[in-house]
Amino acid sequence: MAGCEAALQIASRGIFVRLYDMKPREMSLAHSEIGFAELVCSNSLKSENLLNASGILKKELEFLGSVVMESAYANRVEAGGALAVDRHGFSKYITEKIKKNKNIDFICRKVDKIPETEVTVIASGPLTSDELYEDILSKTGSRNLFFFDAASPIVTAESIDMEKAFIASRYDKGEAAYINCPLNEQEYMRFIRFLLEADRVNPRDFENNMVFEGCMPVEIMASRGLDTLRFGPMKPVGLRDPVTGKRPYAVVQLRAEDNNRNLYNLVGFQTNIKFGEQKKLLKLIPGLENAEIVRFGVMHRNSYINSPELLDKKLALRNNDEIFFAGQLTGVEGYLESAATGIMAGIHASMKVLGIEDNLTLSDMSVIGALINFITDGSKGNFQPMNANFGIIRPPEKHIRDKTTRREEMSRKAMETMRNFTDHLRTIF
Repeated sequence: MAGCEAALQIASRGIFVRLYDMKPREMSLAHSEIGFAELVCSNSLKSENLLNASGILKKELEFLGSVVMESAYANRVEAGGALAVDRHGFSKYITEKIKKNKNIDFICRKVDKIPETEVTVIASGPLTSDELYEDILSKTGSRNLFFFDAASPIVTAESIDMEKAFIASRYDKGEAAYINCPLNEQEYMRFIRFLLEADRVNPRDFENNMVFEGCMPVEIMASRGLDTLRFGPMKPVGLRDPVTGKRPYAVVQLRAEDNNRNLYNLVGFQTNIKFGEQKKLLKLIPGLENAEIVRFGVMHRNSYINSPELLDKKLALRNNDEIFFAGQLTGVEGYLESAATGIMAGIHASMKVLGIEDNLTLSDMSVIGALINFITDGSKGNFQPMNANFGIIRPPEKHIRDKTTRREEMSRKAMETMRNFTDHLRTIF
């Protein structure tokens, strides 16, 4: 996503772009789509609510002409208060945008080394090939940072027993877009016991199993306490089982993967347990005893560089301002966060090519500006990936005690910041 956004931003300013991607000639273990912008984890782009940092981020991306947001709205599926997409249509839309652009020449080839004579944006993602990642490390001297990410299983809708499951969204918020599988206390305890004892896939080529908190495998969450899942992805709050008329002890939610609602993923059930064990685990969930699994949960490496040490506010290397980085490789976590850094790297790379001298940066009163500030803050010691949240955005100068009012003001300031930024962009290009 970051690479697509960067390429289109640069091409839109009349600059010729060579876009390299090893797919479909070579595929990583986590990829299956032949097109660009593949969603390898969830198909949700999170909340659209402007009292949520993710909702503000969406609006900021719209200001900047994001192709990811354009595709998301064109391929959305119902998901209550969240923006979820048909992953196949989403990828196809962006792929066609890229391939129809006359200023972009797509070259299907794996890149093993950073070009040394051209302005370059590296957006090779969290699954960067070993060869390119080693070249990045050798040229930057960065510490070898990485963590593991996990994807949830996907099942067919027709294999879900709707006599046991029910359709609802928490607190009846938005359309009743989730399938809910309720568990009583005995069923929940049996589920947790199996999950804790299930065989897991052991990473073979890594020394440390570093997992980002925002995409925690379900078995790791379960190991943190019996009730951890009941207060996490299996929380029953805001739901009532129509059969019993009561709130379940715990619940497994499933979200539509496509517009036709033929496929559903288990929300928050990223996992690294073995495929055979996953089949047994789903049989312990009421309504999923006979579920047909079309994609098992998988664990894969997510690589990222030490951005606070290496990158400036324009996402360029501090020691080489012709090399830009974008996407999860920079240490942002999330689809839209990655897209945002792609746009910003594309803008700054365009300025470099065109010889535009302007100290253009985005204020941390915006979500995108705050993200870039976070990942490029050289004062950080133990750098860890970050997604959009209010904790990284600059708060209002005057303290506002009420949480809702404070977030409304931060949202208003973010929109004002983006308007000013895009107005300035129009004057320099």
